[in-house]
Amino acid sequence: MRHSLAVITGFILALFLGGCGLLPDVVDETKGWSAAKLYSEAKAELSAGGYEQAIKYYEKLEARYPYGRFAQQAQIEIAYAYYKSGEPGSAIAAADRFIKLHPNHPSVDYMYYLRGLANFNEDLGIFGLVSNQDMTERDPKAAREAFDAFKELAVRFPNSKYTPDAVARMNYLVNALASHEVHVARYYMKRGAYIAAANRVQHALKTYPQAPANEEGLLIMVKAYDALGMTDLRNDAERVMIKNFPDSAYLKGGPKKDTPWWQIWN
Repeated sequence: MRHSLAVITGFILALFLGGCGLLPDVVDETKGWSAAKLYSEAKAELSAGGYEQAIKYYEKLEARYPYGRFAQQAQIEIAYAYYKSGEPGSAIAAADRFIKLHPNHPSVDYMYYLRGLANFNEDLGIFGLVSNQDMTERDPKAAREAFDAFKELAVRFPNSKYTPDAVARMNYLVNALASHEVHVARYYMKRGAYIAAANRVQHALKTYPQAPANEEGLLIMVKAYDALGMTDLRNDAERVMIKNFPDSAYLKGGPKKDTPWWQIWN
């Protein structure tokens, strides 16, 4: 009986293994496609929002035809496809690679802009959008990198069509970074770390002198020095605040009631 079962089991196994060899190989539909065909299909997928499929076509195009205008254009558009598919890390890597390989390409300004956008949107973050979280409470690393990318675009390509928007976003990011410093200073105040709070505001004032967030920062500085009994420094901070923000609601005993500045990009 056992022998019969072994024979039957072996027979079934042989059929199974033999059948695997009869299964057809997965057919690559792109086999034999020209560079132009691969590019047109990738472009069509990109335009239709099929970013994952577009990325696959672009990757095949670059692998099979690494030289020529189609490959270079594929490198540009794959970065955009990654950006649109919610993969900022891959978009940034693709943009950096293109900038390194083609520093004099006519579209390299767009790669700097896209790199900034990817960092910018990574800083906003989907969870921040859902929870309506204040951007100043997040890690400022992406904001700094976005600012640097936009700044490099503005300096290298002042006449680029992407530069005006990059400059507008830089202005926003300056206040985001200043507000991060103020947020930390506010935290120190709550903990009773008054010197640390004053120092954090001092850093924001020196690094981002034109940022609107400095209005609250100066108020924190006034309160910190007041708590420390440093009357002269407290009065100096108050004079600076009155000079720069004479109509500040903080001077009248309460914070501003306007919509938070960081919500304008959401």
